[in-house]
Amino acid sequence: MPLLFHNKKAEETHNRKYIGIVLSVNGFNYFAPLSSFKEKHLHMPDTIDFIKIGRRAVINLNCMLPVPVEKLFYVDINAVPDYKYRSLLQIEYRFIRKNQEKIRKNANEIYKQKKLHPETKLAKRCNDFTELEKLITETTL
Repeated sequence: MPLLFHNKKAEETHNRKYIGIVLSVNGFNYFAPLSSFKEKHLHMPDTIDFIKIGRRAVINLNCMLPVPVEKLFYVDINAVPDYKYRSLLQIEYRFIRKNQEKIRKNANEIYKQKKLHPETKLAKRCNDFTELEKLITETTL
């Protein structure tokens, strides 16, 4: 399910929006960002932590982070005024729905691998989930 995460720097007029999916991992809501498809992605294979949505976007599960639920906002795709962007979001959403079990399984496996085998290449390119969970717990108390 695409969700929106807002971020605004002091000098910016508008919030920067992050589109991604939210997964339940270890009792936390983990936000996995979607990134725009880039030329470099053409030659990169799908992996456990990197999933291509055609030539439109990628899901970076290694960059997932726990987020308080009050910082997440659902995107009403049908209300997006820009037709091209709305179409892109609809395609991404359909892909995510169709592949949701694989995405969930991969996210949980990545989490487990990071905890159990922190010295692997996979673990080294992942966020420190334990530290992020500590921080999120401290800030929401």
